[in-house]
Amino acid sequence: MKRLTLPLIALSALSLAACASLAPYGPQRGPGGQGFSEQRIESDRWRVTYSGVGAPGPVVDYALLRAAELTSQAGYDWFEVGQRWIDGRPDGAGGIRPSVSVGAGSSRHGPYSASGVGVGLGLNFSGPQPTSTTLEILMGRGPRPDRVEAYDARDVQARLRGR
Repeated sequence: MKRLTLPLIALSALSLAACASLAPYGPQRGPGGQGFSEQRIESDRWRVTYSGVGAPGPVVDYALLRAAELTSQAGYDWFEVGQRWIDGRPDGAGGIRPSVSVGAGSSRHGPYSASGVGVGLGLNFSGPQPTSTTLEILMGRGPRPDRVEAYDARDVQARLRGR
């Protein structure tokens, strides 16, 4: 019976982690939901937010994809990220994170003595955590500027669609 305990704990943790995952790409449907939202600041400047669950990487990709879509829809060729906010833990994917600890001890009671060694396994049952990315973007026409935070809107869409 003891042999089944660890596999059952691991299976339970995986089941909990699977309950909350990043929803398919799309608009946010209500407060606290997953998806994108945007706010026009000026005619060529927007604030784009993508809210999701899990690791921040895919959420950042979806925010960039929405920024690229808005840029193309507005008739611009490229966008530049002026400010970026990422809310969430870097390890927001949750799930099992094993940690091993070893302990030893001994005791002497009367004529008897005992010693022992133990090994423990730590698990995270919290599951995936909410995370969001907000980008403040400036749109432009013509050739993309040669700056690290400037993106070609069509290229971003081609590379990030279907994720």
